[in-house]
Amino acid sequence: MLASERIGAAIQAVVAKGRPALVGYLTAGFPSRRKFKENLTAVAGNCDVVEIGVPFSDPMADGTTIQRASFAALADGVTLPWILDELKSIEPRHPAPILLMSYLNPLLAFGMEQLPRTAARAGVSGFIVPDLPFEESGDLHRALEAEGLALVQMVTPVTPPERLEMLCREAKGFIYAVTMTGTTGKSADGKFADVPLDVLEYMDRVKSLAEVPVCAGFGIRSARQVARLAPHVDGVVVGSALVETLERGEDVGAFLRSLR
Repeated sequence: MLASERIGAAIQAVVAKGRPALVGYLTAGFPSRRKFKENLTAVAGNCDVVEIGVPFSDPMADGTTIQRASFAALADGVTLPWILDELKSIEPRHPAPILLMSYLNPLLAFGMEQLPRTAARAGVSGFIVPDLPFEESGDLHRALEAEGLALVQMVTPVTPPERLEMLCREAKGFIYAVTMTGTTGKSADGKFADVPLDVLEYMDRVKSLAEVPVCAGFGIRSARQVARLAPHVDGVVVGSALVETLERGEDVGAFLRSLR
């Protein structure tokens, strides 16, 4: 099985058991570079897929929590080469497929030619690149595909119907269906607590077009939200709330289990 196919297979295996998959996000090297492997193990042990954020100086899609984590990790010397070296050194590998969420600049700085092979050797199954439009992703897509890695596509509630159909058709691994316009973590104010009906209808549209699993992300931080989204998606992405749990030094496993 290709690494890219492991992502969808992991999600579908959970769906077959009657619950949505849990995709857990952590910023690499935050809150402590020294504890990165320990924190990754805690997340991977309680999630079906793991998304590791590559720190970047201008994380435009991220809200205050992940911005704060990103800046702290950068100040602590966390880089993409360091992350890949750390992942490569992990034995045995975590059973949960690992994705890297990175803005384009760190990938270009690393080098598009060597990135896919190095990532594959480090046990990475795919990439999410929020600032790379599909129309400009051909080079990266082909480079990753040559190593069996996925380039996950993101869609939003304002993605036009024709574009949504095209992105669903071209998607690998899973479709990252952003729940709202704006940045990550915004539901801390409670406005998203009940997940509006129009968001559920949008998820249904994405599901009807998708050939790979659909995972909802941005602002998900409670079991109530997960339960409301569950009939409409294959999985949920938990980011800011998980980063905050790590930042406070609380029990990651207990928090993630509470979302079930």
